[in-house]
Amino acid sequence: MIYRAMKFSVGGPLKLAFRPWVEGIEHIPDAGPAILASNHLSFSDSFFLPAVLSRKVTFIAKAEYFTSPGVKGRLTAAFFKGVGQLPVDRSGARGAGEAAIRSGMAVLESGELFGIYPEGTRSPDGRLYRGKPGGLARLALASGAPVIPVAMIDTEKIQPPGTVMPKLMRPGIRIGRPLDFSRYQGMENDRFILRSLTDEVMYEIMRLSGQEYVDIYATAAKRRIAEEAKAARPSKTDRPQQTEKSQQTEKSQQTDRPQQTDRPQRTGKRQEPEKTGHTGRTG
Repeated sequence: MIYRAMKFSVGGPLKLAFRPWVEGIEHIPDAGPAILASNHLSFSDSFFLPAVLSRKVTFIAKAEYFTSPGVKGRLTAAFFKGVGQLPVDRSGARGAGEAAIRSGMAVLESGELFGIYPEGTRSPDGRLYRGKPGGLARLALASGAPVIPVAMIDTEKIQPPGTVMPKLMRPGIRIGRPLDFSRYQGMENDRFILRSLTDEVMYEIMRLSGQEYVDIYATAAKRRIAEEAKAARPSKTDRPQQTEKSQQTEKSQQTDRPQQTDRPQRTGKRQEPEKTGHTGRTG
């Protein structure tokens, strides 16, 4: 009930203002569980995709969105719950992965759609990065649900980092054919199978989105970008230091200047001319 109300109040204006185009909507099943595996370009991805689907789709979101204090925090939590997002504590990589799988299994077992971003975080530069095998692959094998690749297109251009007002433009959503991984059933503990499954999904996303693929994790790319930006900033140690010679020159110039004590001093008493004793008279 809340989801439908939020979809009407948020999704409706979103579709009206931005008019997102969609291809492959027929690949979303009318009923039954399915995993929507999407690239991740923008914070708005989790709003545009549900807005164009008739069925409810549930994503996971970091727990901080649901636990912030104050009135604003409670409103934020209510909003994310209303649009079908589940909180996941990401304080530990291992714990976050297990929590995501448990949340996803609960959604799929109820016959609903579960959305996941295999890259694990938003792309820092619009390119497609290596998918993490833990969540997507294990969830697909444990549930037996089909994986539907999804490509979000141009959503990062609507509100780039640092901008306040979004740009009114048409983002795109391209949905691919469902992928069946039943051939790997029972192999969810084989890391090579998990890697192979994830790479197959990422290839389909790359084909749908047209993005350049980078074979490293997006988290590593973000860390490298941050380190390069930090290295480019001048530090205190990079400022020019005075050489020993310049310090000595400055010191000698200070000693050559007349000191205040070398100036003529006034005694406050007028000096009289010395008398010689000659009066000018003759004997």
